[in-house]
Amino acid sequence: MNKNDILNVFKFRHACKEFNPDKKINDEDFNFIMETARLSPSSFGIEPWEFLIIQNPEIREKIKAYTWGGQKQIPTCSHLVVCLVKKSYFMKYNSDYVEYFMRDIQKNTDEMYELRSKLLKKFQESDFALLDSDRALFDWSCKQTYIALGNMLTSAAMIGIDSCPIEGFQKKEVEEGLALSCKIDIEKYGVSYMVAFGYRIYPQKTKTRQEAKDIIHWV
Repeated sequence: MNKNDILNVFKFRHACKEFNPDKKINDEDFNFIMETARLSPSSFGIEPWEFLIIQNPEIREKIKAYTWGGQKQIPTCSHLVVCLVKKSYFMKYNSDYVEYFMRDIQKNTDEMYELRSKLLKKFQESDFALLDSDRALFDWSCKQTYIALGNMLTSAAMIGIDSCPIEGFQKKEVEEGLALSCKIDIEKYGVSYMVAFGYRIYPQKTKTRQEAKDIIHWV
């Protein structure tokens, strides 16, 4: 793939507002998209995300009731992904999850674990003041999930699949609905965003962006 091919992928990708409900993404292609999310980078590499794939029409309808930005996307998309963010229960530097992750997943030695744990403590306590509130830590985790979102959107476009990221929803009501419908523990998890995947049913509008000279500055 050359540079023009890559740029054409970005030109192809757009926020698809309505999908062809009769055209479904095959398992191989959807698993490819999700693998690019799984392989995405995160701060300290501790993966503050989990991904909930909502295919049940009844659950989708409940979510749609509180998602003003997804009225057409949710019922017509092939696959609906809800990104769950790990809250402070998991993400605080001294949590059981962080220790498990650094030791069992990242395979750090005792020496490296102590070093990285101290670095994370400093980062959260003073560098970014993330421990001032649970919301600050939650927002830090949410920002990282958008790296995975960008990778999913791009990888989908690379294989001709349309998408639409969705932030237009009532967060509290959606989370409470997921707690009831999907047994999500909202004391430990929150919703960062939704993203719908499928195939467009209408032609894409002309992409509009500012000129490079207006947003890129060299100093």
